[in-house]
Parts: sequence; C-alpha cells; structure tokens
Amino acid sequence: MFFRHLRHLIAFGLIALLAGCAGFGARESVEGHGSPALWSEHKQQLTQLDGWQINGKVGIRAPKDSGSATLFWLQRQDYYDIRLSGPLGRGAARLTGRPGKVSLEVANQGRYEAPTPEELLGEQLGWSLPVSHLVWWVRGLPAPGSKSRVTLNADSRLANLEQDGWKIEYLSYVEQNGFWLPERVKLHGPELDVTLVVKDWQPRQLGQ
Repeated sequence: MFFRHLRHLIAFGLIALLAGCAGFGARESVEGHGSPALWSEHKQQLTQLDGWQINGKVGIRAPKDSGSATLFWLQRQDYYDIRLSGPLGRGAARLTGRPGKVSLEVANQGRYEAPTPEELLGEQLGWSLPVSHLVWWVRGLPAPGSKSRVTLNADSRLANLEQDGWKIEYLSYVEQNGFWLPERVKLHGPELDVTLVVKDWQPRQLGQ
C-alpha cells in the first residue's frame, strides 16, 4: 500500500514538473469565443517552430520618438538577428544576440553590448520593450513564466493578450506552410506603442 501510494506521488510530481516546464496552462486565463481545446492544439503546433525569417514593417510611438522602419528578423533557436532600416530617423539599427550576450549597432553611433536586449534598448534608445517576450508574442503565443490573460477569436487563435503590463491585439493572421501566424499586431505598453505588419513569414520547424 505504501509503495503504491509512493508511486502515485512520484507520478503526480513528474506530471506537475513537466507541466511547469511546458510553461502553458497553469498561469493562463482563457476567455473569448474560441475553443480552449483547439487553442491548446494550436499552441502545441506553434511550439514546433524554433526559427523563422520575417520581413515587414514596424511603427513605434514613444514619448521622445515616433516613426516607422522596415524590419528583418532572423531567428534560429536562441540566436536572433533583428534589423531595422530607417527607424525614427536614426538610419539603421541591428540587434543580435543569444542568452547572456546581446549587441546593438546603430548607424553613425557605434556598437553597444549588454546581458539582455531589454537593458540594451533601454540604455541606448530609451525603449522599454520586452524583446524576450516578443519571440513568443510574434508567433501568437503568451510568453511562458508569467501570468497571462488570453482572449480567443472564433478560430481559436489569439485575439488579445495581456501579459506583464502589455496589451497585444492580433488583427489578422496568414497561413504559411501549415501554420497560422500573426500578420498584423499592435502592442501597447508603458509609454510605448508598437505596430507590426509582417509581409513575409518563413517559419522553420524543429529539426529542419
């Protein structure tokens, strides 16, 4: 009896651990018109993407600056290369990095480094932008590790997301290689609004 009870405790512990590692579900509040079951399937499919290439445009409104830029975003697992051409009259900017080491190159200003992209953008551009969350938000997923409030559309995909002081609106999606991915997104944060329009999605699945 004791050993059977112990096995149940171990099994429950493993399930709880795996659920925590997955980062979904326990701290997510879901509402809206979609199906929670279909939303769960959609999330699992999107987590198969460990890389992509995005071409599009981004508009930024901040207390000191506002403007638009063309966007190129290359993601390969935990490495990213994000380039903005003509942002806010500064010419060009390139953010590259992986966990623990990030660099920002700004035209006619030089190159800067910091442990996190949030710290770097805050110091050099004055933006409070959660770049680490954007890797999830751009796919139409809440970032793991913090509470989120999810509103689903009729297709059981994200319509609105609230997380860590940000509100994200998903205005339209596009189908690419069997994946439904955000095409037009608006992000509203503390003293910063960002509009993202993706013109070309090239997703990459795990192992490709």
